[in-house]
Amino acid sequence: MATAARGLGTASQTLLYGRSGHVPARSRPRPRAAPPGAPRLPGTAPERHRPLFPPAPPSAAACRESSPRATPRSRSPPHRRPGRGDRAGKAREAAPGSAAAARRAGRQGRPGRKPDVSCGGRWAPACAQLPGTWPAGRRAAPAPPAADMAAAAAGEGPSVLFLHPDLGLGGAERLVVDAALALQARGCRVQIWTAHYDAARCFAEARGLPVRRAGGWLPRSLWGRGHALCAALRMAFVALYVLLLSGERADAFVCDQVSACIPILRLARTRKKVLFYCHFPDQLLTTRESFLKRIYRLPLDWLEEYTTGMADCIVVNSRFTASVFKDTFKSLSHINPDVLYPSLNIRSFETVVPADIADLVPKKKKFLFLSINRYERKKNLALALEALCELRGRLDSHEWKEVHLVMAGGYDERVLENVEHYEELRRLAVRLNVNDHVTFLRSFSDEQKMSLLNNSVCVLYTPSNEHFGIVPLEAMYMRCPVIAVNSGGPLESILHNVTGFLCDPLPTQFSEAMEKIVRDPLLKDTMGAAGRARVMEKFSSEAFTEQLYQYICRLTQ
Repeated sequence: MATAARGLGTASQTLLYGRSGHVPARSRPRPRAAPPGAPRLPGTAPERHRPLFPPAPPSAAACRESSPRATPRSRSPPHRRPGRGDRAGKAREAAPGSAAAARRAGRQGRPGRKPDVSCGGRWAPACAQLPGTWPAGRRAAPAPPAADMAAAAAGEGPSVLFLHPDLGLGGAERLVVDAALALQARGCRVQIWTAHYDAARCFAEARGLPVRRAGGWLPRSLWGRGHALCAALRMAFVALYVLLLSGERADAFVCDQVSACIPILRLARTRKKVLFYCHFPDQLLTTRESFLKRIYRLPLDWLEEYTTGMADCIVVNSRFTASVFKDTFKSLSHINPDVLYPSLNIRSFETVVPADIADLVPKKKKFLFLSINRYERKKNLALALEALCELRGRLDSHEWKEVHLVMAGGYDERVLENVEHYEELRRLAVRLNVNDHVTFLRSFSDEQKMSLLNNSVCVLYTPSNEHFGIVPLEAMYMRCPVIAVNSGGPLESILHNVTGFLCDPLPTQFSEAMEKIVRDPLLKDTMGAAGRARVMEKFSSEAFTEQLYQYICRLTQ
């Protein structure tokens, strides 16, 4: 009998493990059988259907101590698959911790199958997945580079690379710098890649960020034409340089203004995601006065629409831009871009020491009006000069002597439009006979801007259909009322008759609002206080940082 029992045990083990996995019966203790008539636990099979040596499920301690990259991968003994009528075998496979449960959990993480929500969408292991372990049923991933492991140990977040055409002075550049600072404050590793960067002509905060240049030798235009084509080629080169020659590794890319680089990032990536920040459709920023210009813009407009739709996440700077986005890009009508309002970097206002502007503004000027914009024709800067001329007819001679206007704007000698429009405005001031009451300031510093905002009674914001506009936020935070055109982004940032005035783009209406500021000196204080409160409530850097960080986290999961 004993010999027959041992033979039966050997046959059972051969059936369970096969010849290659044969384990002698004497090498392991025989499990104690339950007494006859004992109640059977739910989910277990009768004793006669159980294997002699069932595999024990891995414990949490074993998962914690074992590392898939440090220990060789062992082969588990093959189990007999139950037959169609073997109910006990099916119950054994359904039991938690079994090898079949581990295989089934591993299949849930495969592409095309619904992930296991109990594990946050990751692969579900047979035991609780602990830090440093790899889910069951999957091969261990290759070990990350030492730099990434050190960064993770230091508690740093994902690596984010910004791609921007020209890091100069402007609203788009202000947003890129603020976004990089915001993610850096949340523990992300950031870099800004651009085709052109001049430390002497940029925001002061950009000098403290890692800015890299590539493709600066490519032309900005072809004999003053083809700016859009050259910008697309420059951004495509920057993307290729980052991917092939820079040696940088990123978890996500953030692009803005030019979307031509997105296909390169998409085709060359492994799991990198792309966030595109749309300030405004580029095809709406140009005119098509000639037949050749319309032919030239056709492929560029198609390229912009097609490449924009390739981004993994699209955000815009205002509800106005979101509506224009859907109306312009017909093939992307199924996309509803989120609105991420630009924020105001309040810390920069608190740390900058105002500069002395005595040499910029004539003395004894009680009513100082300020215009901040790049020297571009689309900014409609002539409206400020024409409104100043209209204001002269509304005031007496004594009040007029105390009025002065400062036209401060971004200026780049390499940009032909900046040079031409600057001279056009100077000639217009002479023709309107207001040149003695106007100061033209080019590429001013942050210290000068702070002093001008502190000493101004009002800011004139003249662009029509502006995408958003960061200047009104800066003015309102500095307790300075804003007179702006009643279209575009200012409709969302300025409260009419509360933080400023919204007018039609007419000199008569602008001059009427300017007259109210001159006649009622207390209006500056009341509107200024309301403006700062609105900026702190709706456009704080904390809200901008949190929303942007959530986008990056979702893209890098």
